[in-house]
Amino acid sequence: MSIFRKELSSFFSSLTGYIVLIVFLMLTGSFIWIFSSTSVFNYNYASLGQLFAIGPIAFMFLVPAITMQSFSEEYQKRTLEFLMTKPLRDRDIVLGKYLATVALIFLALIPTFVYFLSIYSLGSPPGNIDSGAVIGSYIGLFMLGAVYAAAGTWISSLSPNQIVSFIASAFACFVLFWAFDFISNLPSIYGKTDSIVKSLGLQYHYDNISKGRIDTRDIIYFISWIVLFLWLTMVSLQKQKL
Repeated sequence: MSIFRKELSSFFSSLTGYIVLIVFLMLTGSFIWIFSSTSVFNYNYASLGQLFAIGPIAFMFLVPAITMQSFSEEYQKRTLEFLMTKPLRDRDIVLGKYLATVALIFLALIPTFVYFLSIYSLGSPPGNIDSGAVIGSYIGLFMLGAVYAAAGTWISSLSPNQIVSFIASAFACFVLFWAFDFISNLPSIYGKTDSIVKSLGLQYHYDNISKGRIDTRDIIYFISWIVLFLWLTMVSLQKQKL
């Protein structure tokens, strides 16, 4: 908890936390209300689909912008050695930093509930919106952000350069979300094992949850990625001690 509070405080004592929140809200708000091609006013039904379509792409860049400093900054300032002398296990350090990032993702999603209330009231009649799909999409987007955060935390533990960490994390998020879908469409795979390959990617499970079906298999899938990346982060810290 001490690491968690320290990391969360550092986000808001600098511009990092505020920039992430503002950019995310401005980006999603623009697609929902302003841009004519995606504006909800040009639709014939009440939907938050624009938010959940642009959300994964926005997180693909914003989450690495948060995680790039998790360990890279500690390496640059040479404070990781000092941190490891404290009565803290590697697990405590990793979880503290990771959970602070997840908390910031959660805080970024809370204001978007205003979008839901607005569209809910704009429906004809009011409330004519698929609330189940909205709830599922929120869960899916949060879990997606949590996986991105775990991947970014691990990559940050590999390099002292924050820019390298950001680029590598953004690329990893892109691969996890879209690469398997692209691979499944290759001529040598399509029509044979394309459904299996596609199910390995984040997009497949995100789309499932976004339909309002909260399947435990999808939740376990997201949690498995999170556990794997956090474990890899602890392995990376162990190597730093050698």
